[in-house]
Amino acid sequence: MTVTGARGEGIIRHGETEHRILFTNRALAEAESATGKSVLALAQGFGAGTTGVGDIAQMLAVGLEAARRDANAGGRTYTVADAYRIMDQVGFGETARSVMEAMSAVLRFGTDQDESPNP
Repeated sequence: MTVTGARGEGIIRHGETEHRILFTNRALAEAESATGKSVLALAQGFGAGTTGVGDIAQMLAVGLEAARRDANAGGRTYTVADAYRIMDQVGFGETARSVMEAMSAVLRFGTDQDESPNP
């Protein structure tokens, strides 16, 4: 995972294939819209076990699409169907871990003294 500014990036690997995900504040707002839940409710749900498969799939689709846009990769937009296909290939646990880590990097940004944008 890489953190540069309020960004959380991750890679989900399946064999020779890599799927890059990216969360920024904008992507987190898109995840809120896609899931109908606040980002804080989603984050708390990870620990409480209430963030489900559908939530993770929606968040994965958002993260995949944000990474595609960020890379100016062109091509078609990622959908939740793509997210489910990837989740079926790598498993729910690996997908959830990657999404949680990338998302939490954005939420934590600026809270640690060494990450603070203001010296």
